[in-house]
Amino acid sequence: MAIELNHTIVCARDKEASARFLTEILDLPPAKPFGPFLAVELSNGVTLDFMEVDAEIASQHYAFLVSEEEFTASFARVKEKGLDYWADPHQERPGEINTNDGGRGVYFADPDGHFLELITRPYGSGAQD
Repeated sequence: MAIELNHTIVCARDKEASARFLTEILDLPPAKPFGPFLAVELSNGVTLDFMEVDAEIASQHYAFLVSEEEFTASFARVKEKGLDYWADPHQERPGEINTNDGGRGVYFADPDGHFLELITRPYGSGAQD
């Protein structure tokens, strides 16, 4: 059996708002309840299971490989929401996207401070900036 990531839990102050934020940015179907979670399913079958917590939330990083068309549409929604975005994970290039590996990439935060990334090419798959 091949080993694949099946799901991961994403801590949120408001699981409905956080799941909706992600589904809106990525144009995904609405999250589905599963026990105490709201599961957002990606096209490869992996789910991000949003769980409400009252404690401080440690920021996590989630990177999404998308097509060029999906990047254009999702990035437009990032800008429409007035979100800050960066070309790099160190937030040294605000208001820019990157062209790493011959694709496009951008970083932005979700409502709970998780650092989300959209990329059109996997790391190491092409030319570097």
